[in-house]
Amino acid sequence: MKNIISFTLPLLIPIIFFGQEVKEHQTKINEFISKKGAIIRFEDLKLPNIKSAYEFAESRIRKIEISDEKGLFLQISISGKYDTKTSSISYEDLIEIQNAMGVLQKLAQNDLSTELDYIENKYTTKDEFIIGYYVSKNKLNWYMKIEGSSLFSKNSEVFQQAFNLAKDKMESLK
Repeated sequence: MKNIISFTLPLLIPIIFFGQEVKEHQTKINEFISKKGAIIRFEDLKLPNIKSAYEFAESRIRKIEISDEKGLFLQISISGKYDTKTSSISYEDLIEIQNAMGVLQKLAQNDLSTELDYIENKYTTKDEFIIGYYVSKNKLNWYMKIEGSSLFSKNSEVFQQAFNLAKDKMESLK
């Protein structure tokens, strides 16, 4: 029995440790710029900062050209003490976020009148940008999350204005 264990254990260890393939999520911007054998041009157009209850986030439109293809992304960056977290939102995702914001705003008004101690609703894009709100002690707070960093606001208009401005700028660049 000892011989079987001593023989099979060395064979099983690599299977256990290397047998599970971990797939990393490829974001839309990374997919777009991963083309090889082409010149890639980046252009940034600064937008107003998004001010929140405690800090601000920088925002810009990043225009990317590869040969005859063009990509437009809203980039929102939150600077921390040691690093900066950035989310790149494609035009299509921005439209989805705006639609979700409309639904969330209606839900928020209903949730303010509930007797619950806490309630939260959020929308997450495929690239893991999160926009949402929570109601705690009958107070409404909106937030956006970028790679684990959060930006908070007492009302949704701060975020909605930033999204509207970005959408208008992207449409003018098409």
